[in-house]
Amino acid sequence: MIRHMIIWTLKDEFSGEEKARIKAGIKEGLEGLHGKIPGMVRIQVMTEGLASSNTDLMLDTLFEDEAALKGYSVHPLHVAVANEKVRPFTKIRSCFDFEE
Repeated sequence: MIRHMIIWTLKDEFSGEEKARIKAGIKEGLEGLHGKIPGMVRIQVMTEGLASSNTDLMLDTLFEDEAALKGYSVHPLHVAVANEKVRPFTKIRSCFDFEE
């Protein structure tokens, strides 16, 4: 199994209210991919970190293997969510992939 984790920081120009809407849209878009991407076992977006957090949201996904992760990265449904709901609003993206 391959774990794919992303942490994002939203752009500074957004108000707290705008950030809440953006995070909800990202969560809805990405979690809506469950069952639609071959080899994806689980997908979860966390939007409410503790006060000690210094980023805005986190994606935690589990894939059957590296081939499934690679397929997800170019899958048209994922690319559409990334282009419409994620990339326009984020300033920092950090990724960590590992084998469980």
